[in-house]
Amino acid sequence: MNPSIPIQLKANPFLQITTTTRTINGTSNPDENPPENHHIIHHGIPKTPPPSSASPRPLSVITGHTESVSCIALCGEFIISASHGKEIMVRQQPDLRLFTKFGHGRGSVKALVTIGTLIFTAHQDSKIRVWRVSRNLENIFKLVDTLPTTKDYLGNFMKNSSYIQTRRHHKSLWIEHADTISCLSVHEGLIYSGSWDRTIKIWRLSDFKCLESIKAHDDAINALTASKGTVFSASADGKITAWGRGEPEGSHFLKGVLEGHKDMSINSVVVSGEGTVVYGGGSDGYVMGWLVDGWIRVFEVEAHKMSILCMCMKGEILCTGSTDRSIGVWKRAVNGLTKIGVMMGHEGPIKCLQVSPNSIGSGFLVYSGSIDKSIRVWWVPNSSKVEDFNSKIANTINSTMLF
Repeated sequence: MNPSIPIQLKANPFLQITTTTRTINGTSNPDENPPENHHIIHHGIPKTPPPSSASPRPLSVITGHTESVSCIALCGEFIISASHGKEIMVRQQPDLRLFTKFGHGRGSVKALVTIGTLIFTAHQDSKIRVWRVSRNLENIFKLVDTLPTTKDYLGNFMKNSSYIQTRRHHKSLWIEHADTISCLSVHEGLIYSGSWDRTIKIWRLSDFKCLESIKAHDDAINALTASKGTVFSASADGKITAWGRGEPEGSHFLKGVLEGHKDMSINSVVVSGEGTVVYGGGSDGYVMGWLVDGWIRVFEVEAHKMSILCMCMKGEILCTGSTDRSIGVWKRAVNGLTKIGVMMGHEGPIKCLQVSPNSIGSGFLVYSGSIDKSIRVWWVPNSSKVEDFNSKIANTINSTMLF
């Protein structure tokens, strides 16, 4: 598929294509009609794929970012994507056309997370910016705060005890990250930020106050996720650390350390829906799985020949994005993972994956962002719909059992 060809729209029972022009105060919004270099290519899929073709398939290709796509998040009907080019783009479903842009000149965006009407963006300048979505404002995505907040600064900068050694001959306030913020997670009223400075900082969602700073790893933190009261951080030191909280207002404590392979980086971490298995994606192309009960590594699968950069999970299905430009689609199995498909099309490494919480027909949508500056939308069948397909063409990976 060539993103430079003109926009093609085909009938699609799942993504009904409509062209609308949003108006504000009676005037047309120029952001609603993207410039010529913003192309969207749609591909229809059967409403009920037969077992023989119940495989992942492409739906759309979206271009427009001027640099590699670093992160994707969903906020209501909006798809929000950011890049290393300091731009945040908003597209409105279902037509996927450009709705607006915001955040220009705020620094390269490394991570996005949304909750309710709030959007949190993590930046290379070591700041977290908070945006609010409001239909009542002409500037629909409005910057409302920056973390650390001014109030936090005023409460700490005069206290010697608030300063920590970050580099040789250099001290910073403990509420500040000393390097790029690489990942964000929101869980149980708290915001967690992970940084290349090897720390996790915890912020209260209600007033954005920084509550804690944890020295979590011996190298850069690459990913965060949270499940059932536990926060997991993946690092270039080859480990995943698990952090719990003893009581609602208590400090976090280390619950477990999950060891990966020697001399590798763990770039991504996800947790199964029921919270019993932790999956880590490594720079050596392996996916490793640990049981939360006992923190025991129980399997490892060579998912790619090159580094895994990102993962996402819905139900029994795990998707892995790699430097090799492919997205692997896997089903949970007793002995690890079973491969049920590969999604190809990107012309560069896959930097981020985002799964839709909603079902579309007998499957769901996955959004992928790449160094090739494009976003692709894929349809992936649910695990319950691919049994026949698995028996015909899927290969079960011979996992190394580590019980």
